[in-house]
Amino acid sequence: MAKKSSRKRKPGKPWKTIVLFSVLSLIIATGIFFAYRILAPNTAPFHDQRYFYIHTGSSYAQVLKALKDQDIVKSINSFDWLARQADYPEHVKAGRYEIKTGMSNLEIVKLLHSGRQMPVKLVINKLRTREDFVAFVSTRLEADSNTLRVLLRDPVYLRRYGLDTNTALCAVIPNTYEFFWNTGAEDLYDRLAKEARKFWTDKRKTAADSLGLTIPQVYILASIIEEETNNNGEKPLIASVYLNRLRSGMRLSADPTVKFAVGNFSLRRITGKQTGFDSPYNTYLYAGLPPGPICTPSIKTIDAVLRASHTEYLYFCASADFSGRHVFAATYAEHLRNARRYQKALDSLAIH
Repeated sequence: MAKKSSRKRKPGKPWKTIVLFSVLSLIIATGIFFAYRILAPNTAPFHDQRYFYIHTGSSYAQVLKALKDQDIVKSINSFDWLARQADYPEHVKAGRYEIKTGMSNLEIVKLLHSGRQMPVKLVINKLRTREDFVAFVSTRLEADSNTLRVLLRDPVYLRRYGLDTNTALCAVIPNTYEFFWNTGAEDLYDRLAKEARKFWTDKRKTAADSLGLTIPQVYILASIIEEETNNNGEKPLIASVYLNRLRSGMRLSADPTVKFAVGNFSLRRITGKQTGFDSPYNTYLYAGLPPGPICTPSIKTIDAVLRASHTEYLYFCASADFSGRHVFAATYAEHLRNARRYQKALDSLAIH
């Protein structure tokens, strides 16, 4: 019978395998955990996009609070962890940022850290007063409304643009502009003034000179015409009436200037009570153009003044058919007939 070997088998070492497997599992799990915190979507449920606003001078703590309060991110802790790894707390930049659905912490941190904000399209149309302009801007940009209000009343500041407290809005050409949301009041006005200088090309300045008007005077006259009609085809004719009155020394007697003077833009019928209101903007009382614009006129209206028709018209009146058109006259007698027809139409509708 064969003898059994007296050598003992070396015991296996499964504990080494277990430890190695555990370490690898821990490394993989940790990697997955951190990868998830960095790369997984972390936006709260909302539609395609949302704008996140960081005010000038905000601290990192305020940014975190805003991200939470505005439901921008789902996990504020995971965002905070990555933001600190990226040293974002020391690099907070004010602005308006576009956050898209499904963005990860890494994408959000990179965006905010870069300061790559989404511009605001500022679409300026007709605004009547400086206060209207301030209110319009302050609801769309961070620009401080009180600072802007002060600038528009500062003759020394406005003088650098060739303007004064009455003509301050002459720097505002209605158009579409792009601004960063955190643009300040002074930078805003300076940019608009620069755009206005570009608008007034040599061709437009030459046309203004040929009319015997300065650039602010063209703007002021255009503002009156802007309030007179929406009919672009009639604007050169109405411009000719006012230019003829200016040249002949007549008062403009423009109803829109009375509305501006009394501060009631809804008036349908101008009476002696309104035309007697004492204001330098009341062109029934004071000769020449008013001291400033009564609204921000469109580019089409400004150009209508610059290419005013050559007529002998001194009068115009709203058409009695309420079509929005006007009837024009060269003599006062003819104008009275037109005016009576219009007044009769108003009376028939009991419009006061």
